[in-house]
Amino acid sequence: MKTLAPVILLVLLTAAAAQAATPTTNPSAGGLLPDLRTPEGSGATLKWIVMLTVLSVAPAVLVMVTCFTRIIVVLGLLRQALGTNQLPPNQILFGLALLMSIAVMSPVYTEVHAKAVGPYLDGKMNQSDALAAAAGPVRAFMSGQMENADNADDVRLFLPADQAVRKDLAWADVPTTAMIPGFVVSELKVAFWIGFRIFLPFVIIDMLAASTLISMGMFMVPPSLVSLPFKLLLFVLADGWHLVVGTLLQSFR
Repeated sequence: MKTLAPVILLVLLTAAAAQAATPTTNPSAGGLLPDLRTPEGSGATLKWIVMLTVLSVAPAVLVMVTCFTRIIVVLGLLRQALGTNQLPPNQILFGLALLMSIAVMSPVYTEVHAKAVGPYLDGKMNQSDALAAAAGPVRAFMSGQMENADNADDVRLFLPADQAVRKDLAWADVPTTAMIPGFVVSELKVAFWIGFRIFLPFVIIDMLAASTLISMGMFMVPPSLVSLPFKLLLFVLADGWHLVVGTLLQSFR
């Protein structure tokens, strides 16, 4: 967006200069662009800029309200623990995380379509009511995950002071703008806790390889070069992908 801002500003200034140079007796000239010299034209232009900004950040927000954050962080920590920095590639990890997110979030998507998207497309609900109806299942998913992980207090970090000190604070009283960042913090805490447990056996193998090389006087051999085959062997024999993916899926149920 930082690179697009000068371009948008240049387009707006060019349009304003063209409209200023257009004779007022020719109403059809420049009719495709809003008149920036009037409050109505400036307001319409600002609405377009706001809409483009929202559309650019909407995918990131939609990803953060799902289980994608926890899955991709755990998979990244798993690759780091194995010591294979480029394998599996980023495309494979993101694709696997996306497919797992679709599998976990499918009940929420079905409920959103039944309560909001379907009635809105059929003309039975206006836009504001559809957005409110769609937020219900998503908020229920986020609040349920935070309660299961015992991270409900993370939401209080983003609440105003008068709400954060309340003892009887209910999820219905929490605004969506505070629930989303609280949910992201909760997901990161859970992801790092799972990643810590994944790291432990591989760290032990690294330590054993390093101590063995030192005792043999092979100081110039990198321990990771020796420990990598053993870590891969342990991961394959333990059916590691099945365990990691199954653990992640079970953590959302």
